[in-house]
Amino acid sequence: MNSLTTLERRGMSAISTPGGHMLIVAADQRNGMKAAMTDAPGGATGISTAELAHAKADLVTYLANNAPAILLDPEVALPAIVDQGVLGRNTALVVGMDASGFETIDGLRYTRYVDGVTPRRVRELGGDVAKMLFYTRPDRQGPDSLVADQIRELVKACAAEGLLLIVELLTYRLEDESDEDYRAAFGTLVADGAKLAVECGSKVLKLQYPGSAQACQAVHEAAAGVPWAVLSAGVDHETFIDQVAVAMANGASGAMAGRSLWKDSLSISAETRQDYLTNRALPRLRELNAVIDAAN
Repeated sequence: MNSLTTLERRGMSAISTPGGHMLIVAADQRNGMKAAMTDAPGGATGISTAELAHAKADLVTYLANNAPAILLDPEVALPAIVDQGVLGRNTALVVGMDASGFETIDGLRYTRYVDGVTPRRVRELGGDVAKMLFYTRPDRQGPDSLVADQIRELVKACAAEGLLLIVELLTYRLEDESDEDYRAAFGTLVADGAKLAVECGSKVLKLQYPGSAQACQAVHEAAAGVPWAVLSAGVDHETFIDQVAVAMANGASGAMAGRSLWKDSLSISAETRQDYLTNRALPRLRELNAVIDAAN
């Protein structure tokens, strides 16, 4: 197990429920959040950065301020949401360091940092915790791979800043791989990705649901005592609740929920957003909290 420092323990406590489980509302999406605002007259491409920033602020006000933590981006949401007093004093801030999209090198995906965002910049933005996404294919990438080097470097840089880092991993289908082969390998890829990240020093993981109770147990074994939270990956709330219950019963330490909470609760209208976030998304967050804290 990669042990947490005292400062990292404080960060872990800040993103956890009173029951000691991670619960973070994910709202660092840019294009995905625009796409959820289906009533915008000009469509997603017609939504301005300012309009998206207002939507993110409302999401914090009516939803995330009721959670232990919110994950936000430094391109649209920050630092305004902190500077304008939108973020509640009891809700921790997780700053996403990854830029939208990815680049492909030799058939493998790599994420990029948002320009200028370093562990020190995360602190300057008011962040309690950092998050970085890495795409992984552990069947093609071992401890000496580029992605492994990238994880190790960021783990060290965040540790030097006294900053807890959540390492998010996404596996994906290769261009020459059939859907059938990818589905068959998916659970193993998630578990082996977790193993690789832990070997590179990761102390907290954000992972895809691997598909079953048995697969969750394999992930938990691979994580070797490092806490891991399951991400919602855009599934509907009911599906995610079931996934979280299975994951929590088989080793997970919490959940990070984005679109499963708010994908049908955003609007170009501020009045409609307030209604939907309060009456649709917030009850889902409370149900998710109950499921997480019901776990041992």
